[in-house]
Amino acid sequence: MNAIRRSWTLAKASYAVLRADRELLLLPLLSFLALTVIVIAFALPLVLFGLTPDGEPNAGGIVLAFVFYVVAYSVAFFFNTALVGSALIRLEGGDPTLRDGLRIATARLPVIVGYAVVAATVGMILRAIAERAGVLGQIVGGLLGFAWSVATFLVVPILVAENVGPLEAIRRSGSLLRKTWGEQLLGNAGISLVFGLLAVVTVVVGAAVIVILASVSTVLAIVGVALVVLAVGGIALVGAALSGIFTASVYRYATTGQAGDFGSDVLQAAFRRKGG
Repeated sequence: MNAIRRSWTLAKASYAVLRADRELLLLPLLSFLALTVIVIAFALPLVLFGLTPDGEPNAGGIVLAFVFYVVAYSVAFFFNTALVGSALIRLEGGDPTLRDGLRIATARLPVIVGYAVVAATVGMILRAIAERAGVLGQIVGGLLGFAWSVATFLVVPILVAENVGPLEAIRRSGSLLRKTWGEQLLGNAGISLVFGLLAVVTVVVGAAVIVILASVSTVLAIVGVALVVLAVGGIALVGAALSGIFTASVYRYATTGQAGDFGSDVLQAAFRRKGG
């Protein structure tokens, strides 16, 4: 219950930052639209060339999958960098615009692509472990994936604020996180939990309403489905934006000791300092 309460406090505090710059919601939206286009563009070649008749991946399929990973990661990291860069400006007392975030991401584009190549390589390796070693491989792959996500938690804000390459950013992220994450990493998980629950509740309630509407009119039922989809999409956008803001604030806290709009007591509860 304490973890849930702290997570809810973090979500509300994060929303206070987002409320000051609501245009930041456009960044996860643009990321989603761009990734949708990329998935569609790669889907047909992957289906046609990614698998041989016996279901085993061939060389062409592996190369195409790797290129897909690199392109998708590059797009996702680009817009996340824009979001985090804007959040850091706000946390430093500035007034960021959407153009500021995109300018920051564009300036760091070569490093973003480099980090995408590293992330794609790790992703392909973890996928191979999970697929080729049965249940044990899935467990090992899941644990390694979790360790990777923890180690790279602060990579994006480091790429924004520091003039380093992708490998140094990963090393620096691990170094900073060891100083601040303590016993539990509640913040991002808490935000995901809160907005995941909101999405589930929205779907359940929406489904019940749609059933009622369907008994009255098919048109009303279709409208109800559209409204539920929009509501869930809105929840996902807000959750993604809040996660980026939280990451930016944790980086600022780890490097300066200042928690910005979150409040030092809240962040210290979620990221308990080691060694006093």
